[in-house]
Amino acid sequence: MTTQQSESLTRIIADIGGTNIRLAIVDEQADGYYRNISTYKCADYAGLAEVLKLYISEQQLENSRLSACLAIACPVDDDLISMTNLPWQFSQSTLKETLNLESLTLINDYTAIAMAIPLLSDEQKVKIGDGEAVAGKPISVCGPGTGLGVANLIPVGDKWHCVSGEGGHVDYAPVGELEIEILRFLNKIKQRVSYEQLLSGYGLEQVYQAVSAIKQNPNTEKLSAQQVSERGLSNDCEYCNLALNVFCRVLGAFAGNLALTCNSVGGIYIAGGIVPRFVDFLKSTAFRERFENKGRLSHIPRQAPTYVITESQPGLLGAAAYAMQS
Repeated sequence: MTTQQSESLTRIIADIGGTNIRLAIVDEQADGYYRNISTYKCADYAGLAEVLKLYISEQQLENSRLSACLAIACPVDDDLISMTNLPWQFSQSTLKETLNLESLTLINDYTAIAMAIPLLSDEQKVKIGDGEAVAGKPISVCGPGTGLGVANLIPVGDKWHCVSGEGGHVDYAPVGELEIEILRFLNKIKQRVSYEQLLSGYGLEQVYQAVSAIKQNPNTEKLSAQQVSERGLSNDCEYCNLALNVFCRVLGAFAGNLALTCNSVGGIYIAGGIVPRFVDFLKSTAFRERFENKGRLSHIPRQAPTYVITESQPGLLGAAAYAMQS
């Protein structure tokens, strides 16, 4: 038996976004379940293989037995992978052969975030409102960011199985007169309005534009999502504050819909790059009220806890969880 054959397997994990790629090594004994994290700017490299080769070299793993679990922000069902926000295209089978990997697994970025949830400590999440998780029941996660990601965790024996999809693109259902007016405004500029058209960075901008038009805001300046949230949080702009309130209420309603759809009394988790910036504000809004307000079936979301994920690297943590479970 050669030295390489007798060595234990080193499992490389990655969280691959449109701007950065983060790489690490799975270590079940390490704090956070991974170690040796390195971050690279995607724009500096011609493709994924180049970055992985560099990391393998930097970690002196050229002669090691290697496997890889890569979380990536695009569909992963086919051998040929074309990234949505990057000019990177590669074949999974060719990448495995090029890097001499014993196994290669690609998972969607929201599959990774969902898989991270069972590993989160109390310091990596913030609870919003009441409700207590029921052990062994489904868990759902949604995340406003560039888009609106959605995934669900289903317990199967002693493991978790992730069911991902495009839940952020379901039809938006307004509640109350103001939201109905916002839908009317958006229908003038969109052929179809999904929840993602409100619950995303671009969506927050559209909610602000709609609120400004409905409330006749004299300031016609277009604001970015960051400007809307900053001015809303500081109360410098009543229209920004209202837009942020609407955003939180709609998020609560959408999360409550997830609880009903999957009976997710194991908990509903909010991820993405937007909401963790204003957790205290979210607590002060009608988020939880709208989450629970589901008529005759309100008892289902009422018993389900809601959390905001504050862990800075949920993609890596989830990729590690997926690799360990596999």
